[in-house]
Amino acid sequence: MSHAISNQHLSITQLRHIWKNRIPLTISEESKKQIMHCRQFLETKLADVERLYYGINTGFGSLCNVRVSPDELEDLQYKLVVSTACGIGDEIDPEITRLLLILKAQSLSYGYSGICLETVELLIKCYNEDLLPIIYEQGSLGASGDLAPLAHMALAMMGIGDCYLKGKRMPAVEALKAIGATPVVLQSKEGLALLNGTQFMSAHACFCLFKAMDLLELADAVTAISVDGYDSKAEPFTDTIHLIRPHAGQIHTGQNILKWLKGSEIIQQAKQQVQDPYSFRCVPQVHGASKDAIAQVIRVVETEINSVTDNPIVDPANDRILSGGNFHGQPLALHLDFLAIAVAELANISERRIYQMLNGGRNLPVFLVDKPGLNCGLMIPQYTAAAIVSQSKQLCTPASVDSIVSCNGQEDHVSMGANAATKCVRVMYNTERVLAIELLTAVQALDFRKPLKSSPAIEAIRAEYRKVVPFITEDRVFHDDMVKSVEFVRTRTWTAPE
Repeated sequence: MSHAISNQHLSITQLRHIWKNRIPLTISEESKKQIMHCRQFLETKLADVERLYYGINTGFGSLCNVRVSPDELEDLQYKLVVSTACGIGDEIDPEITRLLLILKAQSLSYGYSGICLETVELLIKCYNEDLLPIIYEQGSLGASGDLAPLAHMALAMMGIGDCYLKGKRMPAVEALKAIGATPVVLQSKEGLALLNGTQFMSAHACFCLFKAMDLLELADAVTAISVDGYDSKAEPFTDTIHLIRPHAGQIHTGQNILKWLKGSEIIQQAKQQVQDPYSFRCVPQVHGASKDAIAQVIRVVETEINSVTDNPIVDPANDRILSGGNFHGQPLALHLDFLAIAVAELANISERRIYQMLNGGRNLPVFLVDKPGLNCGLMIPQYTAAAIVSQSKQLCTPASVDSIVSCNGQEDHVSMGANAATKCVRVMYNTERVLAIELLTAVQALDFRKPLKSSPAIEAIRAEYRKVVPFITEDRVFHDDMVKSVEFVRTRTWTAPE
């Protein structure tokens, strides 16, 4: 089974399926025709040596008015790539690189980029054979496309520097030979087509959305365990409350929590308190707002990954070559900031639930351990959660509000979407860790409710979790428990029972 790159709409769900299952890519026949037709049109236009086309027979950026002779066009593209490969810092996750290759091939398939079919085919071959360029986190302003990161992608295709082949680092020229490919020699416009585009930002956005969708389910599930661990009321999750303020995410969250709690003896017992703290009572409103925000981000990102984002645009149908700004990352920058905030809030309210379960209320021992004083119990894991939440708040300072002029003022407003992208990934992992600490805390609290039982669904999770993290009878190295808890939440599904 394979997936054909084409002009058919590619949804986030489809992309995740292709990426997660490592489904090979092909190019549809229609896309092949579009790519070749566009290339032929471009070559016809370049036969008129008097016309100037940005970046094709001119210099780049503020050098856009400098003519480049026809016999130097290949050299122009080569120099563009090597001079732009200025990424630095940590290497990005290879899984994000795999997404980047898919999205770059998708964007080039519409027949507006003037690229050679053979170059797109090599890009797809690299993906299929697990030949992954080494791409660095830092270097993109997110405006003239993700220039530096995508230049490093192009270097591997040109056989320059190192790359990874099936996880092993080696010279790119050797890796290409191993997969039966030869380094590409870029023709006119091809360097621009590869380097211009938002695929670094959009690959990170997709990766974060995949993670965010999982975290939304996890947050609801862990909250439900905490609700019974803290002996909270079911009333705040009742449909009537949410149908009269009908935000979709809020309604869904209330229903989700009740699905998890169905059949719980603890939730059904009489409660002494009139109300619960906001971190329990307002979960539908808080989790729900994050769900609605993420739904909006999905809409924007889906538009982006089904778009042409390089420059200039080659338009055979209207006999023109257009210089514009589709590579500008502002839509992604704003929504990556929004995504980070939405997911950070899941951790923010989670940490408050952890705190509430440790304070000695609701017939629970202080810090959820016998002999508090002699034992510190789960005192310090809450510190850890608080530190992580604080870091995420700092990371949620918007990158998209910043801009620094570059290229002699030609590129005078940039999106900083690449910075928004890389810090968004960190927020995803931070939130996962805080929810894992809440699970550690909630299951411990739940054990103090015995002999009363929670719902069958939650009891099944408790039994499974206790095989990995035993009940805390006295102090031990809780780092180990937290690491095991993170692995536990990461390796199972958290869809609410029907």
